[in-house]
Amino acid sequence: MLYLLIIIIIAIAAIILVIKGIKPNDQSLDQKQITQTEKPVIMLIIDSLMYKPLLEAEKNGRIPALQFLMEHGQLYPNVVSSYPTMSVTIDSTLLTGTYSDKHRVPGLVWYDEKEKRLINYGSAKEEVFKLGLKHVVEDTFYHLNHTHLSRDTKTVHETLGMKGLQSASVNALVYRGNEKRTLNLPKIGSTLNIAPKNLKIETPVLFSYGMLAQYSPKNDQHNGPFGKFGFNDKFSTQELKYIIQNDKLPAFTIAYFPDLDQEVHKNGPENHIDAIEQTDKQLQELLNTYPSWEEALNSAIWVIMGDSGQAEVGDDKNKSLIRLNKMLDTYNIYRVNKPVKNDDQIVLGHNERMAFIYILDEHITSEEVVNKLQKDERIGFLAWKDGSDVHVAASGHNNIFTFRPNGHFVDQYGQTWEIKGDSSILDLSISGNVIEFGAYPDALQRLHSALHSHSGNYIIADAKPGFEFEGEGTPIHPGGAAHGSLHKQDSLIPVIVTGTEKQPSHMRIVDLYQWILDLTVKQ
Repeated sequence: MLYLLIIIIIAIAAIILVIKGIKPNDQSLDQKQITQTEKPVIMLIIDSLMYKPLLEAEKNGRIPALQFLMEHGQLYPNVVSSYPTMSVTIDSTLLTGTYSDKHRVPGLVWYDEKEKRLINYGSAKEEVFKLGLKHVVEDTFYHLNHTHLSRDTKTVHETLGMKGLQSASVNALVYRGNEKRTLNLPKIGSTLNIAPKNLKIETPVLFSYGMLAQYSPKNDQHNGPFGKFGFNDKFSTQELKYIIQNDKLPAFTIAYFPDLDQEVHKNGPENHIDAIEQTDKQLQELLNTYPSWEEALNSAIWVIMGDSGQAEVGDDKNKSLIRLNKMLDTYNIYRVNKPVKNDDQIVLGHNERMAFIYILDEHITSEEVVNKLQKDERIGFLAWKDGSDVHVAASGHNNIFTFRPNGHFVDQYGQTWEIKGDSSILDLSISGNVIEFGAYPDALQRLHSALHSHSGNYIIADAKPGFEFEGEGTPIHPGGAAHGSLHKQDSLIPVIVTGTEKQPSHMRIVDLYQWILDLTVKQ
């Protein structure tokens, strides 16, 4: 144990040295020629912002900035997120206008069948160290945007660039644009084999990314190790203020505010009003950049939104944590701290309240694994694909539910499906040929996309509210909250919009891409 602790301390110290040695590349706003537009769009992503706590905070007079924005704009309370409800997949959907079957970022943790390794964009330090720091650093800081995010889908930044419009990204994990740049890293990173020598990346015209790339000199006080090296609300606020104060707002700006997420994980889905109040203080500071708050709204279209909700996780670990490795212990399950071996039969990719279960052994059928797991009442459903068909099973249901796209049934989004079997597994209501969603918003499209998001033979396990999956070194939140699931508690988020009467075609994050283009390109 002491030896492991020493290794972790050395590794953390090395990372600090690496990041502390990085100098922002080409980060002077004076060198940037920004074309002003009549009404730029400013989109603020507040991680894990949810409707009910938002209203509670407003009722108690705790959030004057958000209240002002709601009173002077529109509040859409139930916008549907992507699936799994994890930030990298959601951000990819937001920026490309596609689900994961098109943009190809399946989740925070997933198995790459071609490279035969588990991809992890930074779920928890224990799992990160087991997988290897260099792999996680390269996957997060390079591969996510440049090899995993499909080149067949264009991001908002890329599309705007092709149309002659500029954009900015502040602390968003998914950011790919048309500007090529190199971030040079100090030699100690490559010497210790925990980071490459440099990163050749493609970004929007304006790009802030924690301490790796910043504009405001004042952010030196917000980019240290205790501030997650700049990935915090104060850093995002200061960067955006600096851009506004220097009259450099492009047609579209997206800024990410991560701090609320941690408080929701810790305190639960309803006990974090103090944290929303702290986020609101950052928004007040942004609005105060203008001569008045009214002038702030007159100067730009403001979009303030969550990315996912969170569901409560029970405080009794023995009940609330679903341990798939124990339930499947008759198989050889891949150990995270080792390369995948020839005799490994199962790989588990945990995404908090959702998990990918990869079957490597061709002699094991999906039905066999599902039968073992279906007995657990904490699992909301299990889903797997068979050609174009998707099968769904659940505890307490004797029959399965099967669906495929392009059929005789239509949902509220105009998507058509062929369905048969027990549709109550996904809480669907069928009236004539019309499908209505219950506990799982846009269930068919989101689930079908997740099962076609990457190659391999895999099952999706989705937890009921109150429970989450636990694996080797994965983050757990007993007594708090977690996300990842298809359930509406994880999937519905509020969106506040000021400065425009235009609405997305549907209230889903996947539909915001075209809406952003409509707001910017057609000005």
